Amino acid sequence: MTTPINIIWFRRDLRLNDNAALYHALKDNNPVLPIFIFDKNILNELEDKTDARVQFIFNTLHEIQNRLVALESSLEVYYDTPFQAFKNLLHKYKIEKVFTNHDYEPYAVSRDYQIEQLLNSSGISLQTFKDQVIFEKAEVVKDDGTPYTVFTPYSRKWKSNLAAQPISICSTEAYFHNFLKLEPQIIPDLNSMGFQETKQSFPAKIISNQLMQDYQENRNYPSIPGTSRIGLHLRFGTVSIRELALRALSLSENFLNELIWRDFYQAILYHFPAIGGGKSFKPQYDFIGWRNNEAEFEKWCNGQTGYPIVDAGMRELNSTGFMHNRVRMITASFLSKHLLIDWRWGEAYFSKKLLDFDFASNNGGWQWAAGSGCDAAPYFRIFNPALQTAKFDRELQYIQKWVPEINSLQYPIPMVVHEAARKRCLEVYKAALRS
Repeated sequence: MTTPINIIWFRRDLRLNDNAALYHALKDNNPVLPIFIFDKNILNELEDKTDARVQFIFNTLHEIQNRLVALESSLEVYYDTPFQAFKNLLHKYKIEKVFTNHDYEPYAVSRDYQIEQLLNSSGISLQTFKDQVIFEKAEVVKDDGTPYTVFTPYSRKWKSNLAAQPISICSTEAYFHNFLKLEPQIIPDLNSMGFQETKQSFPAKIISNQLMQDYQENRNYPSIPGTSRIGLHLRFGTVSIRELALRALSLSENFLNELIWRDFYQAILYHFPAIGGGKSFKPQYDFIGWRNNEAEFEKWCNGQTGYPIVDAGMRELNSTGFMHNRVRMITASFLSKHLLIDWRWGEAYFSKKLLDFDFASNNGGWQWAAGSGCDAAPYFRIFNPALQTAKFDRELQYIQKWVPEINSLQYPIPMVVHEAARKRCLEVYKAALRS
């Protein structure tokens, strides 16, 4: 094709409405070709060939495709490495600009640098935009320009910045006529990429006003639908963070704070990239003498620890790809402190199982639980599973759903005694932090 075009490269922004890069692409002069790349570098690392996240992306691409076909356009979907996909695109089209949204994870940063070099060598610019957070990188810092490492002052500055820079929605629909006119293209099916279809059900995109308003009251109780489960949609950008934040501003400051935590952890990853390479935020925590017992880790993974609230959480995760946030904290604390297993083992397991896996938030949550992170729980705070159960699942509704054999001989005895495990943890942590 000799007509100049622009490309919109979808990644973690799988929607046509209020999409920053798409908005700027469509407002530019050239017709816009939408593309998505099923990245072999990522997919080849997925051991589970029924990984429901791949199914979710596949389903979402078909939803986008249906809208584009109605506009006489089409997605072009590649199953390849991004470098090879763009080499193919360079042969096929006369490209002037490529538009995409920022991604902050370590692999994404190196990938985007490589693609930018390839494009620039052909005289093509890569234009990138902020889209998956409200504030990014160094937009929320202390008055002296240094990064915040504690959430509460960060959130105050975040809200102050928002008052000065109100959220603006990107009205893409007005420019839909600028999509490249194209016959419908075939989207590779899952089998052709080595994956199998799954019947996994996914949470809804819609959050009711009532849920937001009751969020603070209900959010800690895993037996009731008090959380939004919107994390999957935020992870893949099927909902707009800007639209969500605007609603939260008018309905629930507590819900808004959860969105601010996302920005905070992305900012931490930006300012302290060593955590992307597996380092503790607090370096002295890398000297902890982890026990790393593989048999005990397997029991934790399978929900067979003998601690019902921990086992319920792990079974929920293994069965659904979701775990309630309160229970995430309990299970993470149990692994790193009761069992003295390196938090990185748990972080990696969650990265394989969570539908809403996001590197920055997952890493931040695990380091918080282990005591090694920014603004973390102090190392001597060790969740007591029994007290957590009494407080947040007193009637055992959540536990009985996932651990129905709780009162039978089939249920395992506790792997460790809480007080003994607590004492052991304190000794090991103290020894490491003194050195």
